[in-house]
Parts: sequence; C-alpha cells; structure tokens
Amino acid sequence: MKKVETKKKDIRALTREQLRDFFVENGDKAFRGNQVYEWLWQRSAHSFDVMTNVSKETRSMLEANFVINHIKVDLMQRSSDGTIKNAVRLHDDLVVESVLIPTKTRTTACVSSQVGCSLDCLFCATSRLKRMRNLNPDEIYDQVVAIDNESRLYFDRPLSNIVFMGMGEPLMNYKNVLSAIDKITSPEGLGMSAKRITVSTSGVPKIIKKMADAGVKFKLAVSLHSAIDEIRTSIMPFNTTFNLTDLREALEYWYNKTKSRITYEYVVWEGINDTQKDARALVDFCRFAPAKVNLIEYNPIDDGAFQQASKKAVEMYVDVLEKNGITVTVRRSRGKDIDAACGQLANKS
Repeated sequence: MKKVETKKKDIRALTREQLRDFFVENGDKAFRGNQVYEWLWQRSAHSFDVMTNVSKETRSMLEANFVINHIKVDLMQRSSDGTIKNAVRLHDDLVVESVLIPTKTRTTACVSSQVGCSLDCLFCATSRLKRMRNLNPDEIYDQVVAIDNESRLYFDRPLSNIVFMGMGEPLMNYKNVLSAIDKITSPEGLGMSAKRITVSTSGVPKIIKKMADAGVKFKLAVSLHSAIDEIRTSIMPFNTTFNLTDLREALEYWYNKTKSRITYEYVVWEGINDTQKDARALVDFCRFAPAKVNLIEYNPIDDGAFQQASKKAVEMYVDVLEKNGITVTVRRSRGKDIDAACGQLANKS
C-alpha cells in the first residue's frame, strides 16, 4: 500500500499554550514549549537545529511534526538615497516586496500584507497584480525582522518605525495583520511600541470601526487622494462600494473611540485633483477630527496616465490646508530609482 505523507504544520501557527500541550502529550515537560516559542519569536529561528538548549531528540521530534515557513530575502536592492528594497520569497514561492526607509534620526520598515492587492487603485502598480493570497502573521513578522537586521547592519541602529504601506490592503487581511502586530509589540516578540506602527488603508469602513472597538494602539492613515466622490471613484473604483460618506462616518467613529489623530495620504495629480475646489473639499472632509495631511510626491508606473501636479498646485494645497488649521507636510519620495517608492511595488525583480 502506498504511504500517504501527512503535511507538516507550520509551527508558528501554534500558540504558546498549544506548544506546551504538544510537549506534554508527547511525554515531555510543558516548559519545553516555552523554550521553543522563544526561539521562534524572540530569536526568529529559521530551523530547529539552532535551538541549542533543546536536546537532539526533541529537535528531531519537532522536525518530524512541523516546519518553520520562514521567508527568504531573494534580492536586496539599495537606492542612491539609502533606501533598501527586499524581494521576499515566501514558502510557496510567491514573492512580495518590503522596504527600509532611512533618515538621519530613524529607520522605517514598509511591509506588505498581501500577495498582490484586493483593491483597484488605478495609480498603483501593486493593484495591477491580482490578489493571490493574504500573508500569514509570521510572514509579516519576518519582513520586520529582516529589515531590523538590515537597519542594524547598514545604519548601526535598530528599526524605529513600521508602516503597513507595502503591497496589499491591510484591512482586507485584518485578522492576520492584527496578529502580526500583537507579536511585533509583545515582549515575547520584538517588543516594539504600538505607537510606532501605522496601518495605512484605502478605506474599509466596517473594519475601521472594528479596529476602534478593539481598542488598538497603533496609528491610522487613510489613502484618500480626493474628497469628491466622483473623482475618487474615477481613480479608486472600489469607492463605489466604500464611498466617502461611509468612510467619513467610520473615521468619526474611530476618533470618538480612540481620540487618535487621523493621517491622510494624498497625491495631487495634474488635471485630476489640482484645483481650489479639490483642496476645499479636502478641508471639509478633515474638519470632524484632528487631522494631518501628507502630500505625497507621485511615483510614475510607466503608462503616463497620471502625472504629478505642478509645484504651484501643491503649494496651493499647503496654503489652503494651513489657513484652515490643518497640519500638512509635503513628502518627497524615497527609493524611486529602484521602484521602492509609494505605489511602485510590483515585483519587477
């Protein structure tokens, strides 16, 4: 009779308690689960062989029952401005990208949450890739670990901030993103402060409310780009499902629950949203709660359908926002020469 091979379970899908139970059920002490759990998360072990405080017999038992589906950085590219982009190969040979963005005072990890993307923003290279699957919590976690290692190696300091602004819509992978953040912020994981993490969404009202109810401590950013429904729908077609009225209601709910300022990511394009009317609509949209607007430099994705607005148009936005008491920052893109800037992640490597 042909032997049927049993697929090994990814050990990092187990909780600490489940690991402890596994060892008890196999005639060992529960504390062994604690040791292995520490290796998996605090020490980011990629194999059972490195778990030197665990006996060879125990390591063999783990090898027979489990796998560690760790990521592999297939290709690392370095920009002339210091930005680093990783092409990250997953256990099933799919690839996502993550980015390390350095400044004089900090290093930020921009991580992916999906292979491809669930949404259809016309200006974003990632949206042209079909969504193949959500990333697991450990795959998100591993991206952060890899960038932290690179930050220490190349910039002599640990990672200071994390933004979920890579490939995919984080709120369409809500459960796994929150699980990854729990591990990243836990003393049993990387121990980072949730206040140093920003989750950026194109706007999924139901999930924004769910996060508010959950009492999350990380920051929220919204990829807005227009506060006029017709224009937003023309560049972000999913807006017909998650329209601005519903989005604003959800964001009001978020602020009332969390008292946390909302950041809006906003690109000004020539001939699309570069008028006084557009700027005033943005002011009106922001009025309900303390807000910050990041005006982001556009990064072309080859077809020329979208063009960065003039410097004069961007200055007009700054003037209108500031006169209405809204904090605004003009963000210059980093890593454009290696396609690592906002909206450019598309696995060209």
